[in-house]
Amino acid sequence: MTVSSYAFRNGGKIVLEQLREQGAKRIFLVPGESFLPCIDAFNEHNDQIQPIVCRQESGAAYMAEAYGKMTGEPGICMVTRGPGATNASIGVHTSYQDSTPMILFVGQVGNDFIEREAFQEMDYRRMFGQMAKWVAQIDRPDRIPEYVARAYAIATSGRPGPVVLALPEDVLWGESDAAIVPARTRLETWPGKEQIAQLASCLEKATRPFLLVGGSGWTKAAQQQLHSFARRFDLPVGVAWRRLECYDQQDEQFVGHVGFAMHDALRQQLVESDLIIALGTRIGEATSEGYRWIQSPNPQQKLIHIYPDPEELGRVYRPELAINASVNGFAASLSELVPVNEPVWRRLRLQAREAWLKTLNPLPAPGDLSLDLVAKTVGKVLEGRGCITVGAGNYALYPHRYIPFRGKGSSLAPTVGSMGYGLPAAISYKLENPSEPAICFAGDGCFQMNMQELGVALQYKVGIVVLVFNNGMWGTIRAHQEREFPGRETALRFTNPAFARLAEAYEGFGQVVVHSDDFEAAFRQALLFAEEKKRPAIIELRYDSNGIAPGVLLSDIQQQALRGGKV
Repeated sequence: MTVSSYAFRNGGKIVLEQLREQGAKRIFLVPGESFLPCIDAFNEHNDQIQPIVCRQESGAAYMAEAYGKMTGEPGICMVTRGPGATNASIGVHTSYQDSTPMILFVGQVGNDFIEREAFQEMDYRRMFGQMAKWVAQIDRPDRIPEYVARAYAIATSGRPGPVVLALPEDVLWGESDAAIVPARTRLETWPGKEQIAQLASCLEKATRPFLLVGGSGWTKAAQQQLHSFARRFDLPVGVAWRRLECYDQQDEQFVGHVGFAMHDALRQQLVESDLIIALGTRIGEATSEGYRWIQSPNPQQKLIHIYPDPEELGRVYRPELAINASVNGFAASLSELVPVNEPVWRRLRLQAREAWLKTLNPLPAPGDLSLDLVAKTVGKVLEGRGCITVGAGNYALYPHRYIPFRGKGSSLAPTVGSMGYGLPAAISYKLENPSEPAICFAGDGCFQMNMQELGVALQYKVGIVVLVFNNGMWGTIRAHQEREFPGRETALRFTNPAFARLAEAYEGFGQVVVHSDDFEAAFRQALLFAEEKKRPAIIELRYDSNGIAPGVLLSDIQQQALRGGKV
């Protein structure tokens, strides 16, 4: 019989001890009485674990999800039972669809009250069952280390994703001398030599190959290994929908962002390709533009699908070659591959690169303020530094089109298309990278879903810059409304506050920009303020709402729909 050398302590202390062992650096939370012992336990761990006190659980969950995207380690979020859990669920759903490691700890009523619909009681297994990799309730203090260690393993293994652990009050207040479980090294999975040989054979026979990169958990070393592979074979490379950080777009092999709103030449290239090498991406609805350029279940193109979870391989698409490997393990295996013959597709790759470079030229825009020029200017000023964050909305098309992203850490964007993400993500990035600029692009509706988290930026001295796109309406939905019900616009407009003045309430910098010529100076001033004062800065962009997307006018959408053609 093994005798524990640990002292008896309450469950809250055990939770924090195990999180420390796992390497947790930061916990995003909205405090609740249901997990007070955990909050108290921060006192013993403030040399390593920083509590980030958020203003609403959705903001806390988004920050944790963004941390998972950046680091490859689970972002940790703690919320109270009932309403706290429902608020945090949007971050769990984002984590699931974005394949991001995350662990949500939720307070729970005590086991002596369970199944009575006690105050704020919920069954979290039923609530989170379809949006998490594992949902469990820890019913004994001595099993806390086991459950937390398992949560880390599940969140980071295979296809990364969220885990939800419920913490009953009696378990957190109860005591145990349970031993802490040693943290394990994260496992990478590797392709077999035969599979690498098959990949080489497919490349030898191809005439129009395309490398599509996505997924999460990339290391900088793996990205460099992938760059070397793409250069050796002169492959055209695209990133999956909103996975802009997966490949350095300054690299000559990069040819575009694949998915909704991609340019016509890129779409045609994908359709005509005779070999798609899909690495780390599920090739979901957004990336495939509704499963159109690549068909399900039987693609017209030869498909090599590399993915860390075997259950995903063959689930939506039947690949010619399925490889169960992590992105880092696969990238490390590519060093042995060299082309037997000179690639015959060099001219096509050069044409694709040139076509993408042309998309970086700003398109005409209505009114005095061009959002195309705004995004272009941000890219010019940043020169590849820092991170761009967005939520959901047509405004995100501008940075995604005009800013060349530089690889790991340069973008935080929810592939699930959830609103309110950009501000919490920018705060999370800046906490992790205090010397780098964090720029949040946010629609006026998107920003207001989590603008209360400016309080976090104030409290923790986080100097972020927020660009608020103020057109006074739900713009993306308005575009859809004009396509389907032209000339019948209703229920989509709202009255906004003075966003620039709002920054002043948080001891920040605020400015309104209405002319393109004024933006660069305002942006540089905001960056300098954020860096020096370590306070948030807001630039409110007031522009002609007829400009709904790069090169697209609402009035044109309406007129084309009225003529009987969809845009």
